[in-house]
Amino acid sequence: MGVDRPPPRQNQGPRFFGGRGGPGMMMGQPVEKPKNLRGTLKRIIRYLGTQKYALTGLIIMVISSSALSLVMPVLQKDAINTISLSEGLRVDFDSLTRILVQMGILFVITAVITLFQGLLAAAVSQKTVRVLRSDMMNKLQYLEVKFFDRRTHGEIMSRLTNDVDNISTSVSQSISSLFSGAVVIIGSLSMMLYYSRLLTIVSLIIVPMGIVITKKISSRTRVYFRNQQDRLGELNGHIEEMITGQKTVIAFNRQRHSIEQFDGINAHLRRESTLAQIFSTAIGPLMNVLNNLSFACLAITGGILIMNQDAIAASLWLRLLCGSISIGTIQLFINLSRQFARPLNELANQFNLIQSAIAGAERVFDLMDQEIERDTGTFAMLKQNVRGNVEFKEVDFGYEPNKPVLKSFSIDVKSGQKIALVGPTGAGKTTVVNLLTRFYDIEKGAVSLDGINIKDIKMDDLRRSIGIVLQDTVLFTGTISDNIRYGKLDASDAELKRAAITAYADGFINHLKNGYETELSESGSNLSQGQRQLISIARAVLADPRILILDEATSNVDTRTEMHIQQAMQDLMKGRTCFIIAHRLSTIRNADTILVIEGGHIAESGSHEELMEKQGAYYTLYQNQLSRTAD
Repeated sequence: MGVDRPPPRQNQGPRFFGGRGGPGMMMGQPVEKPKNLRGTLKRIIRYLGTQKYALTGLIIMVISSSALSLVMPVLQKDAINTISLSEGLRVDFDSLTRILVQMGILFVITAVITLFQGLLAAAVSQKTVRVLRSDMMNKLQYLEVKFFDRRTHGEIMSRLTNDVDNISTSVSQSISSLFSGAVVIIGSLSMMLYYSRLLTIVSLIIVPMGIVITKKISSRTRVYFRNQQDRLGELNGHIEEMITGQKTVIAFNRQRHSIEQFDGINAHLRRESTLAQIFSTAIGPLMNVLNNLSFACLAITGGILIMNQDAIAASLWLRLLCGSISIGTIQLFINLSRQFARPLNELANQFNLIQSAIAGAERVFDLMDQEIERDTGTFAMLKQNVRGNVEFKEVDFGYEPNKPVLKSFSIDVKSGQKIALVGPTGAGKTTVVNLLTRFYDIEKGAVSLDGINIKDIKMDDLRRSIGIVLQDTVLFTGTISDNIRYGKLDASDAELKRAAITAYADGFINHLKNGYETELSESGSNLSQGQRQLISIARAVLADPRILILDEATSNVDTRTEMHIQQAMQDLMKGRTCFIIAHRLSTIRNADTILVIEGGHIAESGSHEELMEKQGAYYTLYQNQLSRTAD
């Protein structure tokens, strides 16, 4: 006996009710280049636009500080020109003192503006990623189940944490640099052209070379950073899977195998990260070499112009080309050239950060672009009006194209009937309830509830009418009462207690120090597996569904407790349509109809006594279980 699962894809695991998957990106997979760099940047900018007031303030601060930074070289030029060597060394101390005071005031103003600039940049960055992360979580809540089937929990968590953090860091550090760079480049270029066109040409010789180098390296770096993020998601998925299943790893002595898997993925991540860092960090040193070459050319050209000032003064076109040259002017050009190159150097030094952020943003927006669950239903169905008649009519369905799980599957379940689904693993038992809850939509045929196609019923109303008790209990961080109320948030304390008594959970809860207000750790790990199952059953009792799905709901409790639970379940199932996925056939002997599913078809159907008399597939399964129990 076993629960059928959709066929594995990329080492994925169970799919029923969002089961755990395997690595979403396999080692050795070809590297994927960025799909839409321009589109990704536009979407980041749109998110920045949500903080328009803080962003406007930041831009004003950046423009102000950048403009003041361009005034400083001019003051330095004037300070140098107060020194005269024409008739011996003479200094105009009055002018020099005035300029130094101006420079001091300028330094103070610039420092204050820079402080507020940093605060605003942090505010814009953190508020932007808060909106982005909130949108991602909202999106996750409404994605189709198949999205979670094909990706590991670790990979999804990596997008919510690592990728968003990369965007946050990049925005915080780069947004000021980008705005400042634009102002400084335009301002410094204008000032250089004003003072000397010839020296401006010399200063700009390196720009085309820098652009070519940056373009060549960036085309390779984006690829490696995106692949690094994919490998990081794969590593997170493996870690999450191993930690969750650590007891199983130890029980089967698979520690060495787990370490080897981790080392393999980690080595792949190291390789991709190393290549990304090598290419990204190469830009900074190369740009520094070009900048130093530019400074040398400026100094040499400026020295030649000073030595030939008389010839320049005698020619109009040389004056227009070279401008008025002095030692202060040469110093001004060296400073302006440095100012002009600073944004390019900052971009080069932050290149790896920007590339990593773009790669992370692509993965984030890939999640944001996934198809959400489409609620095509328009028919409102109140839970109290649901009778519970369920019909599958000639249903065909497969989790993958051309690989059907159910084939021309038809059943007609009347209100209040208890239907047991049995059969080998992969036969289609779980698929039946997956389709009933619309975790997946059918390809052919129809599923109806009380004569209405479930696609026409509002999804919330449909699922509100269905209660689920799984073998693998899911509890959430919070109190025991919070978890029992999960299916009915407005339930009173009296209703909650009655549900717990019905599920035989009240006894052990009252023995806990804080009773119903006992805080549960992650997945309820501070309770035994049987206690967690009892809470799950109490949750279903409180929800009071019209249709009940039981997946071997008593398998994790002791024999004595199971007897009580079986009686409680018999009371709970009265008047409700029930689908019981059975692993232990002894628990379904009282079912109204037992469906034996094989290969997507109903091989046999009938009561326990009828099927035993036929001595067919069910009889064989039952006898095999009896013999194993006896052994």
